[in-house]
Amino acid sequence: MGKLILGVVLTLLVLLLGGLGFAMLGFFPTPANVSPPRLEQRIANAALDASMERHASRVTNPVPPTDQNLIDGMKIYTMNCALCHGGFNRQPASLAIALYPPPPNLISDPPDDPEWHIFYAIRTGIRYTGMPAWEKTLSQQDIWKVTALLSHLNKLPPAVQEYWKTSFGAAPPSGDEKKEGEGMKHDKD
Repeated sequence: MGKLILGVVLTLLVLLLGGLGFAMLGFFPTPANVSPPRLEQRIANAALDASMERHASRVTNPVPPTDQNLIDGMKIYTMNCALCHGGFNRQPASLAIALYPPPPNLISDPPDDPEWHIFYAIRTGIRYTGMPAWEKTLSQQDIWKVTALLSHLNKLPPAVQEYWKTSFGAAPPSGDEKKEGEGMKHDKD
């Protein structure tokens, strides 16, 4: 039994050191202009979700989704988020093709994560993705307004939909436009 345990420990140690050597000797690809391997994507996304599950507080949005708060969220989003995540004209973001990993287009493909998850991502940013932490730039109330907007994009009140059409010259997405399997998925609430 002792030899078996020793064999398992030594095997794990060799794999760990081999992986570390692979990365430290420059064999791990780092270009941002090519798609990563599927395994890398799966591991990175699983690590991101696990980290948020562990670290994000499950807080309730203190900003109600009133017409004015949602319109304010649109204005804040346009000034701070649209360059990377796409604007309300529903066109791809100008920086999205240059960033790695490419940021999701949050207007065409709204997140379906709980509000605490969206708030945490905006407030703290996401390391190694280009997503900055906004907590020192935006007030907590402004972050919650953007959070409310993103979590209500498919069910905006008529006055907010009209503001969208008038201000951005495009129709907002309807709730039935989103297809199964799209959006940032989050299994746990």
